[in-house]
This record gives sequence, C-alpha cells and structure tokens, in this order.
Amino acid sequence: MTEPSHAGRTPSSRQRHAPVRRAFGALLALVTGAQSLPAAAQSANASIIRDAEIEQLLREYTAPIFRAAGINASATKIILVGDRSFNAFVANGQKIFVNVGALMDSKTPNEIIGVLAHESGHIAGGHLVRQRQELAKAQILAVAGMLMGAGAVVGMARSGPYGRVGSDGAGMAGALLGPGEIVRRSLLAYQRGDEQAADRAALNYLAASGQSGRGLVTTMERFQNDALFKTSQIDPYLLSHPLPSERIASLQTAAKASPTFNAKDSPALQARHDLMRAKLFGFMGNTGEVARRYPVSDTSVAARYARAISAYRLGRLDQALGLIDGLIAGQPGNPYFHEMKGQALLEAGRAGQSLANLRQASALAPNALPIRVLLGHALVATGNPKDATEAVHILTQATQREDDNAEAWQYLAMAEERRGNPANAQLAAAQAVFLQGKYIEARTQADRAQKQFPRGSPGWLKADDILNYRPPVFD
Repeated sequence: MTEPSHAGRTPSSRQRHAPVRRAFGALLALVTGAQSLPAAAQSANASIIRDAEIEQLLREYTAPIFRAAGINASATKIILVGDRSFNAFVANGQKIFVNVGALMDSKTPNEIIGVLAHESGHIAGGHLVRQRQELAKAQILAVAGMLMGAGAVVGMARSGPYGRVGSDGAGMAGALLGPGEIVRRSLLAYQRGDEQAADRAALNYLAASGQSGRGLVTTMERFQNDALFKTSQIDPYLLSHPLPSERIASLQTAAKASPTFNAKDSPALQARHDLMRAKLFGFMGNTGEVARRYPVSDTSVAARYARAISAYRLGRLDQALGLIDGLIAGQPGNPYFHEMKGQALLEAGRAGQSLANLRQASALAPNALPIRVLLGHALVATGNPKDATEAVHILTQATQREDDNAEAWQYLAMAEERRGNPANAQLAAAQAVFLQGKYIEARTQADRAQKQFPRGSPGWLKADDILNYRPPVFD
C-alpha cells in the first residue's frame, strides 16, 4: 500500500498540520538515530548484494530458527547490505537485513545463526508493529508536551523568578528535561525492553533447534570490546540497547544453563561458512587483505576460492580461470564454482563461452534466482536471436518469482528488444527503472509501451499502474 499523497492539500491545511509533522519528524530522527543502524542503511548509497550461494546458506541457517519461532519462512526475506560493519536489523515488516561485515567477521556458523535468531525474536515478538504504536503515542505526547511546556514558560515569565515554579519538583524536572527529551527516554526504554526480549527469544529458538547459544554470547562480547570506551560516560537511559556488559552477563547465565550449550556446528556447515567468508573477502577485500588472510601457502578450498575471485577482480582472467577449474575438478557438483566461472567469462566479453557453466550451475541449483538471472544476462549478451528467445523465457519466470528484481526486468527489456517486441521491451524497461526509484523515466517508458498495447489488455494495465503511481511525499 502506498503512502497517501499530499498533492490535493491546500497551503493553509499544510500549515495547520506542520507543527504536528515537525514534532513527529523530530521524534523519528531521535529514535532512528539512537538505533545505531549501519552506515549503509542510513546512506542513500547503500548497496544491496545478491548472491545465490550466500542466500542459500542463510536460508538454511534460519530454517530451524524460523520453525522454532513460528515464523513463516516464505514470507520472510533476508537481504544482504554491502557494509563491512558488524550489524543486522529488521525493517519493513519481515525483512532481515544483514551487513556483509557480520558474515565476514563471524568465524563460525553459530555466531551468525545467533544474530539471526535475535532478529527473529524481533519479528516473532511483533516489535516493529509495537514500536510504530509507541511512536504514534509519542507524537501525541510530544505535541501535548510542547503546548504544556509553552504554558509553563509563560507561567514562569509572569510569576517571576521566585514564583510557583520552585515549589513544583515535577514541573521543574519537566522544564529542565523538556517534553521531547522525556518522550525520547520513554521510547528508548521501550526499545531496550525489546532488545532484551529478543535476546531471550533467541536463546529459546537455539535450544529448541538443538543449537548452542555460545555464538550469540561471542557476538555480544565482540560488541562489548568495541563499545567499552564509548559507553563508559554515556547515560544508560539514552541508549536504545542494554549496555553490552549487562547483556553478556544475562546471556552467559541463560546460555550456559541450556543443555545444547556445547553443541557444535557440523564440519560440512563450517566448510560452507568458510567458503562464504572467502567469497566475500575475495570480492570486497583489497589485494593485501586477501594475500594476508589467504596466502599462497594455504591450499584449502576456501583460500583458493578467495584467490580466484581476487584474480578475477584484478583482471587476471587466465589465472582466475585456472584456479576456478581446479575448484570445479575437486567439487564438480558445486553450482557456485560453475557460476563463478560463467560470471568471469561473461564479464570478460565471452558470453557464448559462459553459457555451458551457467547452464550447469542453474541445473545444479534450479531454485537459485540470481544464477537464473545471470544466465538470462549471458543469453542476451551473445547477440543471437535464438538465445534472446530463451532469455525471455528464463527472465519472465524470474520476474514472476521476484517482481521487485530490477536487474531481471532490465535484461528482460533487452531480450524483448532483440526479439523485436518493442512494447514488451519498453514495459519491462519501465518496470526496471521504476524499481530503481526513477519515476519520471518509468512514466516515460510506460507511456510509450501503453500506446502499443490494446486498451484494457494486461500490458496496458501494467503500464497504467506505473503511469498513475505517485510516490509518497514526506514534508
């Protein structure tokens, strides 16, 4: 459901509502600022990363947690944020955002599973819904407080420095703190309660699924080490999360009491976790970092994976392909090694040669949507009309499974253009730029597409939806 537009509002009504909107906006800024969301989540340049291998592993990590929590896995999405700080958060309903930095820093599966269990506690506890309700209450309280504060100021001015104010301790406290500060402290206290509830829930889910709470404790200890110098002189009532020392003490006691505290991750799961970390360091680390973490003397599969990706990023294609071929020879059934080779060939301008590996990767992981989209991209890039027909089929299925996948819509537009279907191409292009937030360009493309479809047809109606969409206005 889209936000209502303010387009029909008169200036006078906008002015009448302005004080309320400003008060609520200030509260939102105070609360979200205190939540310590990662920089990528706060920045307009935040990058969302799609990777079939990592997404599949995280789905497997969360499956037993979601079952224990009673969360519908099909209605929940895990989204990778391209930020190297260690963090994760829940937003926009049942969406768990995980910074790649959390994955890169977590040495065991259990550490990141503990983080995911904590975020699942927020979802199962309905914390986002209740926080919105608390914010709505806070809006009313803030406005009332502003009015009362104004009255108190007038009263002080009229009664003079030795008047009634000094006899009312509560009034003096309110005047000193201010209504906004009182409401803010109340909201932050509410958030701290949610964080503690999510911690307890996480330990319950881990125990119910036969997993240890040790990883969650380890994560909290890492946060404590990072925050020691930051929290020593901070008013605890101004924090949205409990102090790390308090959380660790509580978590350690509860985790050690669990019969599953000494449970270990399986060697196979640890190996896949190591591959995930190697992949991320290969893609996001600089040459020196990769060399330090994965020196040539390290012949493990994870180390060779990281070095192969690093060589590919540096344009050393022959070296990268040699390393990837070695990986495929050792694990021919690993779809992600085939995907990596196909991607390297495709981005080197050898689309035709990439198809065999990408088809193999898709066959080995038929539900991996990013691989299907990459295969569709390669089919478009060959320039062969026959390949374009196959690309339309693959990419249409991809957009039906994920209608918010801008990349899939973009390549579908190219494939339809190659097939000589300008109406479908322009409609797909409109969908792609619409999902990127380029609404003016989306309307232009949708208008061109709509003129080529019969009125009332599915294509015409989809174009009409884009033409009639009005983005929310926040003022």
